[in-house]
Amino acid sequence: MYEKTKNLLNLARERNTAVIAFICMDYIMARSVVYAAEETNTPAIVMLYPEHVSVQHTTGFCNFASMVKELAEEVKIPIGLHADHDYSYDAVVKTMMSGFDSIMMDGSMYSLEKNISITKEVVDKAHSMGVCVEGEIGHVGLAREADNNKEDLYTKPEAARKFCEATGVDALAISIGNAHGEYKSVPKLDINRLEEIREMTDVPLVLHGGSGIPDDQLILAFSKGINKFNLGTEFLRRYYSAVEEYIHSNKSNLDPVKIIDLPHYVQSKLQPYLENRLRTLCRF
Repeated sequence: MYEKTKNLLNLARERNTAVIAFICMDYIMARSVVYAAEETNTPAIVMLYPEHVSVQHTTGFCNFASMVKELAEEVKIPIGLHADHDYSYDAVVKTMMSGFDSIMMDGSMYSLEKNISITKEVVDKAHSMGVCVEGEIGHVGLAREADNNKEDLYTKPEAARKFCEATGVDALAISIGNAHGEYKSVPKLDINRLEEIREMTDVPLVLHGGSGIPDDQLILAFSKGINKFNLGTEFLRRYYSAVEEYIHSNKSNLDPVKIIDLPHYVQSKLQPYLENRLRTLCRF
């Protein structure tokens, strides 16, 4: 069933765990997430990265939102919808108008004051439309640049408090040793910093850059205040591998429409992985 992402965040907070938001760029990925959630009886969020629309053209905003809501109605477990990093007021409004009830306004590349100003404008508009807003303070950089080791990019607890109070965001993405992409070495989350941020804020906290962080660190972070966990790189890599396997295994297949069986094959490879992530990490 379809559920507002804000409600899933609040549920995760009540249960002292995190809901996983899986980056999906098409129907195959989204369906795999929905049915993995159903199989494990665990809520999940299907998340769109806006550049998959504007740059890679894998889907459209309205199409994606409608697709996820339709898929969600096929199962009994709550499924949420979220749009990841948008960087401007106009971009966020376009996403909201396309049917998303949860968005992210990422102004983390700006000064704290400018980030607050831009995000506050987005929050005011979003809340008038019943839309949940995730902001970001600190900067979740790139793993390939080893940004997860740069403490100057980490979220400062006092800045997080000021940001949340000034903007009214519904959720906050933080930087505590995490980064986007594939890590060069095993990351180490700053749990003490997480606990300080949790004490100084009153919103669900979000961890980006989840691919490659050891499970024990993730489970601990979830128990200390992380209520939404984004997973993208690892999932996309497995999607590519499944497609590659299908092509290799069908080299001698002369059927001119053999591509028809690709979605079923890929889902059969992705869903067990997703079920493992949900069972291992979530405590609903």
